[in-house]
Amino acid sequence: MSSLLLAGISIFALLLGYVFYSRKIVKWIGLDDSQTTPAVEINDGVDYVPAKHWTILFGHHFASIAGAAPILGPVIVCLYWGWLPAVIWIVVGGIFFGAMHDFVALVLSLRHQGKSITTITESVMGKASQILFSIFAFLALILIVAVFAAVAGQTLASTPEVVIPTFGLIVVALIVGLLMYRMQLHVLLCSVIGVLLLFGLIVAGYYVPIELGVKNPAAWWTVILLAYGMIASVTPVTLLLQPRDHLAGAVLYLGMFFGFVGLIITHPEVKAPAVISFTGDKGWLWPMLFVTIACGAISGFHSLVSSGTTSKQVRRMGDARVIGYGAMIMESALAILAVIAVTAGLYWKSAPEGVQGLVYQELFNEGGWIKAFGAGYGEFTKVFFGGLGALIGITMLKTFIMTTLDTATRISRYMCNELFGETFGIRIMKNRYVAVALVGVSSGALALGNWKAIWPLFGAANQLVASLVLIVASIYLLTHKRNYVFTAVPAVIMLVTTIAALIYQAYNFATAEKPNFPLAAVAVILIFLALFLSYTALVVIARTRKNSV
Repeated sequence: MSSLLLAGISIFALLLGYVFYSRKIVKWIGLDDSQTTPAVEINDGVDYVPAKHWTILFGHHFASIAGAAPILGPVIVCLYWGWLPAVIWIVVGGIFFGAMHDFVALVLSLRHQGKSITTITESVMGKASQILFSIFAFLALILIVAVFAAVAGQTLASTPEVVIPTFGLIVVALIVGLLMYRMQLHVLLCSVIGVLLLFGLIVAGYYVPIELGVKNPAAWWTVILLAYGMIASVTPVTLLLQPRDHLAGAVLYLGMFFGFVGLIITHPEVKAPAVISFTGDKGWLWPMLFVTIACGAISGFHSLVSSGTTSKQVRRMGDARVIGYGAMIMESALAILAVIAVTAGLYWKSAPEGVQGLVYQELFNEGGWIKAFGAGYGEFTKVFFGGLGALIGITMLKTFIMTTLDTATRISRYMCNELFGETFGIRIMKNRYVAVALVGVSSGALALGNWKAIWPLFGAANQLVASLVLIVASIYLLTHKRNYVFTAVPAVIMLVTTIAALIYQAYNFATAEKPNFPLAAVAVILIFLALFLSYTALVVIARTRKNSV
């Protein structure tokens, strides 16, 4: 099949979803642009600060939710189940599940003083549900911080060419922040200056790779990254987060632009089979594909970003549509690019004579999904970047990872303040420095320890968060006498899928040749958590319906 036709159909469908379906959601949820946002009302100069322009916040939100997952998931799925089910889930999931989920979570937070979706749960489902959901989400965030720090540390150690652009972006962001907020230069001019400086850093990194020269450099880079995340998470958002993520967003837009334009110029045929198996090495197509591709279709982590950092920076309520729904649609487009990069940019099982280093399976086994995507992306963009294409693709990934690391650390601090400081009344945990210290130490212990032991459950746990958020949203809309079908149906589908995935994983963990009973137990606990919160939701729905009669 033509990769150009595949990309064209997918992107056109995603654009239709944004133009038409997001407008329906605006009406169903009753978005009122005349309402004052928490950023304007509270504006504490640190966390609650209205972005200078919606494009700045869009860059932060997009770079934060994208991370590496919209590339990781599709690369794995195409390898084990095939590109056709991956593309269908990305497009359908992105339009009707993921973008709607992110948008609704953002609006709910805007209506509750920028509080996290887990805190909002109390007003909808009660104290017990809020505490359980908050603890679960907080632990998931700690795992995210740990994993992203560890993965980024490994990438810096194995690809020293990306060290200069990775850390140089911080300095460039500080410069752009000063130009934008202190000198009041135009946003577009600041963006151009920042992107040019960053491109210079990429070239410098290519010619001046930096290696630490110590034993176990990945661990040292991990510690450095965790320290950076802790410092960045307590600085005013206008100093680092907004300008850095705005630049990160610009890099990602350009990376996607050159990727798709390169695809138009080269238009290679898709070389991988459309459907490989319904029962692959990674499990059944349903439910396992739907928890493997999370970001790109629907991801519970996105709701924590929407109701964490993003809701505290929205200037106008009307901006929630383009930021909440639009950024997710762009992420789905990135996932489509990832699918095409590894299925059309690379060869399946064997390459023609004279072609070296472009076999999908070999790249995946040798260097993992990062190297596979980077090689495929490099093939599309050779016409622009020559040999720098693969490095630019990896740098794009590193920009995602750094942004998500920073954002996840900041959101973990917020949740730590809300859960331990406000809900449990531990006064010292209301202090942001104490809270971020707890986050850093906890995630650091996991990152430098055996985080891989519990990572297999993250996909299902992440989708469980998404289904619970949609349940909360459905009850909220029901109690406010709004249309809730558009959130309730995806909520049920995701809940059933996630529980099925957890049952499947628990069985496999317990019956493996070397049984992993701790992971099986965690899977069972998550199943009971899902069932308890679902039962609570049904009780609330029944009571609400009875009172409305």
